[in-house]
Amino acid sequence: MGSPLATKVVFTLGPVTVTEPVVVTWGLMVLLTLAGILIRPRLSIIPSRSQAALEAIVVAMQDLIRDTMRRSPEPYLTLLGTIFIFILLANWSSVVPGIEPPTAHIETDAALAVIVFVAVIYFGIRARGLAAYLRTFAEPTLLMVPLNIIETFTRTFSLIVRLFGNVMSGVFIVGIILSLAGLLVPIPLMALDLLTGAVQAYIFTVLAMVFIGGAVGETRSADGKQGDAA
Repeated sequence: MGSPLATKVVFTLGPVTVTEPVVVTWGLMVLLTLAGILIRPRLSIIPSRSQAALEAIVVAMQDLIRDTMRRSPEPYLTLLGTIFIFILLANWSSVVPGIEPPTAHIETDAALAVIVFVAVIYFGIRARGLAAYLRTFAEPTLLMVPLNIIETFTRTFSLIVRLFGNVMSGVFIVGIILSLAGLLVPIPLMALDLLTGAVQAYIFTVLAMVFIGGAVGETRSADGKQGDAA
C-alpha cells in the first residue's frame, strides 16, 4: 500500500489537480444538500416514521449540546450537527468498494479542524465581545498569554491527528487483511471500522462543543445570575 499522505489524482483542470478526497468530499456535500432539499417539503406536523427518526437525531444532538456546553443549543446546532453528519458519512464511505474515506487523508481533517478553530473565535467574540475575548488569553495571569495562545493551536492540531490517525489506521488494517485473507474474512473488521467511524465522529463533535463552550464562557445578567452567553 502507498503512503497514507499520498492522494490519488482523479482528473486535472489545467494546472489544478483534483484528488480523490476532494471528489468524495464534494460528492458527500452534494448528497447532503439534495437530501435537505428533498426532505424539507415533506416535513409535516404529524411526522412519518422517517421524520420521527430524523427528529430523534436532532433532539439527541440538542441534548448533547445542552449537556456538554450548558447553554441553549440553537446557535450551535447547525454547525455541530453538520460536522457530525459529514464526518460520519465520510468515515462510512469506506464501505463503498474502491473508495477511501476523505477523513483518512490529513488535508480533509485539517480543513475540519480549521472550521472548528474559526468557530471557536467567532462564537467567543460574538458572546463576549472582542476585548473581553482577548482578555481570556491573559487568564489567570498575564504570564499565561503565550501558553494560552499555544494551547489554541495545539488543540486544533490534536483534532487533526486524532481523526486522521484513527480513520487512516482502520482503512489500512482492513485493506491489509483483505489483501491477505480474501473477501469474507475482513467483514467483522469492516463492521468494527463502521463503529469506530461513528465513535470518531462523536468524539470530534464533542471536542468541538467543549472548545466552543470554553470560548463562549458565561455571562451575568442584570440581576447578577449566570446566564447563557449566546
